[in-house]
Amino acid sequence: MNRQHHFRTTINWTGNRGQGTTDYNGYDRSHRLSAQNKPTIEVSSDSAFMGDPSKYNPEELFLASLSSCHMLWFLHLCSDNGVVVTAYEDHATGNLDEDKTGGGKFTEVILHPHVKVTHSSMIVKANELHEEANKRCFIANSCNFKIKHEAFCKVDLSREVVG
Repeated sequence: MNRQHHFRTTINWTGNRGQGTTDYNGYDRSHRLSAQNKPTIEVSSDSAFMGDPSKYNPEELFLASLSSCHMLWFLHLCSDNGVVVTAYEDHATGNLDEDKTGGGKFTEVILHPHVKVTHSSMIVKANELHEEANKRCFIANSCNFKIKHEAFCKVDLSREVVG
């Protein structure tokens, strides 16, 4: 039997300038994202949609969710397969296509993980495990488009294990 997991978040709009939404240009897009026992995140829409560019926007959070989920699965799989990762950094990119109604959707996400491992013999397996991580990622499996990855793996010379 499949297990179900339940998650809860709270969004609190903080952008009422006193007139509510009586005018499209008259309210701020700022809001707070919170979850029990976790720090609050200040969020807004992207600046292209009249948001505060100093705050995270939903599109960045979506991209970060995909990147984070992939990384967590990748590290799990590396651990299971004897690949010792010493560093991981991803510079994810995404394309959102806006339609003439102002709606739209993401059409492409590419993860660009840069991974360091302790021995050169681990590089091939590490690169292979990105595909498996992509297949297992909960967030990627919830999307209606394929999440791509262009991984780069190298030996962490400061920690290379000889032999």
